[in-house]
Amino acid sequence: MIIANDCVVAFHYTLTDESGVEIDTSKGQEPLAYIHGQGGIIPGLERELAGKTIGDAMKVTVQPADGYGEQNAELIQPVPRAAFQGVEQIEVGMQFQAEGAGGQMQTVVVKEVDEENVTVDANHPLAGQVLNFDVSIESVRAASEEELAHGHVH
Repeated sequence: MIIANDCVVAFHYTLTDESGVEIDTSKGQEPLAYIHGQGGIIPGLERELAGKTIGDAMKVTVQPADGYGEQNAELIQPVPRAAFQGVEQIEVGMQFQAEGAGGQMQTVVVKEVDEENVTVDANHPLAGQVLNFDVSIESVRAASEEELAHGHVH
């Protein structure tokens, strides 16, 4: 079966940055499964998988615009330390859940800490990065009606 919209695709991958440093991999785990055409993976990778089939292997380079987007300076902002009540030690690199402008929960990463403010970044950690995938297609099948109704693989 060829990968097309509404197919369940399972694939193994290794993700590296521009320097070749490994960011993530499915090695030693179950392959990643998604429903093709439903936005379950980044657009640049999904586009490259279309038309492939079981056993195909490829290297895919995804530019930021087709991955997690460019860095958005508006998503980096200072927050008063008082907003972190109950947290004694705040350090660069810590992650917190925060409510976004639309009411949805988002993860923010602490970028800077001073006496009055904590600067947080709500960009995706991979925003602005060129992503290199080494992919092998493990299975392709038609999605069930239930999977299509829920938008995810069971």
